[in-house]
Amino acid sequence: MTMAAKNLGRALANCLCSSSKVVKQGNQVRALSTVINGSSVFQIQQGNGQKQFRRNLNVHEYVAIDMLRQAGVNVPKGGVARSPEEAYDLAKSIGSSDFVIKAQVLAGGRGRGHFDGGLKGGVKIVYSEDEVKDIASQMIGKNLYTKQTGETGRPCNEVMIVERLYPRREFYFSILLDRSSRGPLLVGSAAGGMSIEDVAAENPDAIIKQPINIFSGITQDIALDFAKRLGFDGVMAEDAADIFVKLYNIFIDNDCTLLEINPFTENSDNAVMCMDCKLSFDDNALFRHKEVLNLRDESQEDPREVDAAKYDLNYIGLDGSIGCLVNGAGLAMATMDIIKLHGGEPANFLDVGGGATAEAVEAAFRIISSDPQVKAVLVNIFGGIMRCDVIAEGIIAAVKNLGLTLPLVVRLQGTNVEQAKVLIASSGMKIIPCDELEQAASLVCLFANIGQQLEASGVQASFNMPI
Repeated sequence: MTMAAKNLGRALANCLCSSSKVVKQGNQVRALSTVINGSSVFQIQQGNGQKQFRRNLNVHEYVAIDMLRQAGVNVPKGGVARSPEEAYDLAKSIGSSDFVIKAQVLAGGRGRGHFDGGLKGGVKIVYSEDEVKDIASQMIGKNLYTKQTGETGRPCNEVMIVERLYPRREFYFSILLDRSSRGPLLVGSAAGGMSIEDVAAENPDAIIKQPINIFSGITQDIALDFAKRLGFDGVMAEDAADIFVKLYNIFIDNDCTLLEINPFTENSDNAVMCMDCKLSFDDNALFRHKEVLNLRDESQEDPREVDAAKYDLNYIGLDGSIGCLVNGAGLAMATMDIIKLHGGEPANFLDVGGGATAEAVEAAFRIISSDPQVKAVLVNIFGGIMRCDVIAEGIIAAVKNLGLTLPLVVRLQGTNVEQAKVLIASSGMKIIPCDELEQAASLVCLFANIGQQLEASGVQASFNMPI
């Protein structure tokens, strides 16, 4: 058994998929979170969309395809280009007359998206090297907008170009972590090349599943049986099984949380092939995979989230008007709930964790206050490992150094809370202390509501209070 399998098995045995890491995934639920119980996703309902909290790092499709290629998995011939000229040269080197060009953007629904330059679709079939160059020029350097990117879109800095192939049949295949079976789960369907969400909704019986024992791993017999259940037979069933084993090894050896192939194909030349690939990695295991961490594309992420990660802060931007600074993911969720109970809307999830410094707390305030939607801020800290006086020092430094003018309601309880109260009281800063969370939530919602009304009326005002 590999060390990766032992480590993952131990983690699964303790508490599968538990983490306080937070990553934004856009407004739509990933495929199998709706059809597989126990997938590593939970959601916050926010307006008309859903924000998803996940514990993974995603990489571009060309990176995932290259990892498959290095593992001996059949994938289309191709590569990545970062300029129209590179795209032309790459197409020449492929040696085909038909190509597929794909915008490398970390969002689903690329094929139905559009670019701010007017081009429709982030996945295009083209028929010459010159057309590859032309389409690449309309993708690279532009923003792609899909259902998952929101109004801001995401920048396309690279395109993947591959030979066009002609599948005889298309399948769906993925591996993910499953809470109920306490290990990896193979998921497949003979209805590939389409939205797996739609397949699950319209015909749940079309999806087949195979739990894998994390300690013993996948065997050739299990893989072959799964291939036959999908609809492969003869030599192609054996070829598919070989690929399933290789994909499973990639999943385990790299501490993945999701490996998804759609479509997994049987081509007209009887070759079994992975036509694309999505890989997500457990960010809690990245210390074992520095090479994967180096493949992270920060241009695809919210700059505030990137900034927060530098200080070991877990941040995700939401759509409300009340900034939240809390320690602990559970308390952060409860804080957002009580804000909504009082009629407010949280502007962010921000967990400073148990080891935050005064510098990190100041950075958290800078990130929160950079959001123009924020009209008031609530700090809710329960001091256990995290000392309340450290939080108080950070709050005071933030108000001083950032010139913070937003209404700031602070509720501190726990370790060194009395020292924290003395620091805040003697600071001369415009900070509103509260002992009870109910009162703090009510106050911050009131301030945010006033701020929104003033903004809607075109009135500029600053927060002031007697000291």
